[in-house]
Amino acid sequence: MEKQKIAVFDIDGTIFRKNLAFELINELVWMKIFKKNVRQELVVLYSKWLDHKGTYEEYRKALVTLYVKNLKGQKKEDIIKASQIVVPFFKNRTYIFATRLIKKLRKENYHIIAVSGSPIEVVEEYNKYLGFDEVYGSVYAVDEMGVYTGQAAFEPTIHKGHVVNQYVLENNLTLKDSYGMGDTESDAKFLAIVDHPIAFNPNLNLQIIAKEKNWRIIVEKKDIIYEVTNCLKTINKIL
Repeated sequence: MEKQKIAVFDIDGTIFRKNLAFELINELVWMKIFKKNVRQELVVLYSKWLDHKGTYEEYRKALVTLYVKNLKGQKKEDIIKASQIVVPFFKNRTYIFATRLIKKLRKENYHIIAVSGSPIEVVEEYNKYLGFDEVYGSVYAVDEMGVYTGQAAFEPTIHKGHVVNQYVLENNLTLKDSYGMGDTESDAKFLAIVDHPIAFNPNLNLQIIAKEKNWRIIVEKKDIIYEVTNCLKTINKIL
């Protein structure tokens, strides 16, 4: 029997047009689970990124740090409740290209998974709408009372390539004719092992890797989708 093909997606900035962790932290403040000053820190981080005072990857890592710092002592049931509020509100804010590609791959019977750095609670809630075969997110340890200890149990962004390889092996899938799509250098390790890697709206670091490895670079702006080829060199020369 022929093995099923796999497609791998990042979520934030690749499928979802915003950041699940950002929206979750914001909701946790509204629910008074996280302290009010956390929103101020959140806004500062977001503003620094908008003002070009840091890269998107630095912004993403800072969100993780902020989340973990305020997670210790919180109840898992509260994080799940916040996720259940956030996801239905933002679920339709997706990229056109990702939506079309996922639809195409489903028709071709691909096994589809997502590997995200956002907390697993909000990622799993989001998957109720995505309908992927499996999703991975950051997992934080809880004690016997269901309270977070502040320790990370699993962070897939550190080894996304290993996560995908292991999943393919355990589920008897094939990487032949496989697809992968991500937007930052943390996605490069799984993009490197698929047959059809796509750097989608890539940050500078992923763009450099993608150009070196001759991966497809897709940019979606407003309702227009572009494939970047030699035009990037021309723009750089003009600038």
